[in-house]
Amino acid sequence: MSVRPTAAISRRLFLGARHRKKRVKIPPHHDPSCWGCGHSPDGIGLPVPSEEGADAYEASFSFDERHQGGPGLVHGGLVGAALDEACGLLATWYRFPTVTARIFVRYRRPVPINRELTVTAQLTGARGRRIHVDGRLRDGDEVLAEARAAFLHVPLEHFLATPEGRAAGEAWRRRLSG
Repeated sequence: MSVRPTAAISRRLFLGARHRKKRVKIPPHHDPSCWGCGHSPDGIGLPVPSEEGADAYEASFSFDERHQGGPGLVHGGLVGAALDEACGLLATWYRFPTVTARIFVRYRRPVPINRELTVTAQLTGARGRRIHVDGRLRDGDEVLAEARAAFLHVPLEHFLATPEGRAAGEAWRRRLSG
């Protein structure tokens, strides 16, 4: 299925006093402290997509002892989080910004620590605010876990509800206004 990004996707954030209605264009991004793609010391450090509007994503990474549930095996919640991150990165770079609306994870095999794994995400559809993405976590050709996810495009103001979100918005405003 071929899905085209629309040119009219709005990536503007209302910042500053409402009476000024100043809009600043914000490119797709994730927070630097994100567990999945940020610089968190306990995270997995997935790379962000290289282009906007892509319909597929792939990255290699490994879990380690910090991610262990049972001896030598990754905690299932972190497997789901990695799939959510890969699918979410694709959805976010397809149509910025998005949030997870739902995700279903099927665990097919135990996931080992200290082994290079591949996570993939494929856009399967987009309609209105909803974006559908399927993901897979593989060890070579063996599928260890799969996900079916739906994401919602939200206004950037969604992220301004917390003090951290407001600080990030202000940092973007300063960075982009000169």
